[in-house]
Amino acid sequence: MNSEVRLNWDTDVLIIGSGAAGLRAALAASEYADVTLITKNTVTESNTHYAQGGIAVAMNLDDTVGLHIKDTCVAGAGLCDVAAVEMMVSEGIPRVGELLDWGANFDWEGTLPRFTQEAAHSRRRIVHKGDATGRETTDVLIQRVRNTERIHILQNAFAIDLLTDADEKKSGEASVKCYGVTAIVEEQVVCIRAKSTILATGGLGRVYPCTSNPQIATGDGFAAAWRAGCEMIDMEFVQFHPTTLFLDGAPNFLISEAVRGEGGTLLNIRGERFMGKYHEKGELAPRDVVSRSIQNEMYLTQFPCVYLDITNKTTEFIHERFPTISATTKRYGLDISIDLIPVRPGAHFMMGGIRTNTDTQTNIEGLYACGEVACTGVHGANRLASNSLLECLVYGARAGRNAATFANTQRAHPPNLPISSDVGTSALLSTDAAAELEIEAIKNAIRETLWENVSIERSAEGLQNTLAVLQDITESLGDVVTCSDTKDVSTIETVNMLNVALLITQSALARTESRGAHYRSDFPTQDDATWQRRILITRDNPAEIVPL
Repeated sequence: MNSEVRLNWDTDVLIIGSGAAGLRAALAASEYADVTLITKNTVTESNTHYAQGGIAVAMNLDDTVGLHIKDTCVAGAGLCDVAAVEMMVSEGIPRVGELLDWGANFDWEGTLPRFTQEAAHSRRRIVHKGDATGRETTDVLIQRVRNTERIHILQNAFAIDLLTDADEKKSGEASVKCYGVTAIVEEQVVCIRAKSTILATGGLGRVYPCTSNPQIATGDGFAAAWRAGCEMIDMEFVQFHPTTLFLDGAPNFLISEAVRGEGGTLLNIRGERFMGKYHEKGELAPRDVVSRSIQNEMYLTQFPCVYLDITNKTTEFIHERFPTISATTKRYGLDISIDLIPVRPGAHFMMGGIRTNTDTQTNIEGLYACGEVACTGVHGANRLASNSLLECLVYGARAGRNAATFANTQRAHPPNLPISSDVGTSALLSTDAAAELEIEAIKNAIRETLWENVSIERSAEGLQNTLAVLQDITESLGDVVTCSDTKDVSTIETVNMLNVALLITQSALARTESRGAHYRSDFPTQDDATWQRRILITRDNPAEIVPL
């Protein structure tokens, strides 16, 4: 493994992102090509690292691939790409098997992993390492990546824009091609040229004020792809996790789905269980149902949270099964073996993203995408719990293999291309000290308007108001941004957040029904006759309705 930094970099396969999808892609690609993996922060910082619940996989004795496919498609509310789901579920078994072979220390029960239950699964099929499965998964993959000579890691590299030949094309010519990325490294612009490029940049939860996602999840990959001309699909489907910690002084820490899977119950401020009146499966209803139910109980009781109760389990079981949650809540004065856990919903996962096929190809030649930033259609309108890590392993491996194969067909050196000069995305963006405060205020304004109008419940009035607010923010941002020799990551993040906020809002306004994670109070029912379709957005063609 080589981590040297230089101003210009040529590589066979470039991977942007170091979560499970990016790491697995790097390992697959390195079997056939030289790989450069860049990451916004350190290689250990990703959405995957914070994943608690586990990996859904049909390996239990009473389980089948067919049942897992069915559960996934039911949760997806009629919008799953069944072929993509079949591929994920069937290929997921050997992908999890190899992770175990590589040393993943998941919890075991006899000769099998200790499978747990999560919402909307018909079987106990979640393999896990306590409540720190994401950390265990990335630790194993990072160690393997670091021991692979053909993989070069570049940390603290902020990807700005994709390098494409779009400006060189004339009408009617061949499709746009990707040749790498521009990035900021140690306050210098680095041009990383690649024969093929994989976007594995993770999620966008930080466009909302309440989220389970880490600070890095500002939607950078989604925005860069959209600016480059990628097709973006299903962007209205943002999943809100029902239970994030709501406690003064504490972060919006995720309280895993597995707590309810192991028998945890939800109570309102009056001490009443309430999920039974909303869904026959109670606490194990799909995430969108539980999130809306909690929000409604908060409204009915005029209280800012509800409570999760796992005190029916023994202290030993709780601390062994949920060591991360136990330790984190203890730091803030809670002992979850005797205390109720105050929770409320928070932005958690984007089901939509860059449109890809099952080979992870985008509509731009030489550009692949996998993990949360991509959309193969495996999640439909609502992701089934713990399918995300499975998706990362399966489609990460496919992305790496396919990108390397493509790279090996290309000429030795990509061409020199002009760097994009789009407002807000040039490598020369910066702010002065006063403007830095305004940049943070703009970020907060984006978050607040999305939380108010484009979160768990939406309406035409709120969505239109948000579009107006975002237009005002666009104008404000143009006044704040200046050009100089200093490179300002926070400003570019803000532009990315604004791009993503517009994509989500435009898609949500276009879909005049309620389905999965997208709930419209003015169109509260699911309309299969009109809307068993998907919404596709490109930079030049907003909100096009396309068939499944």
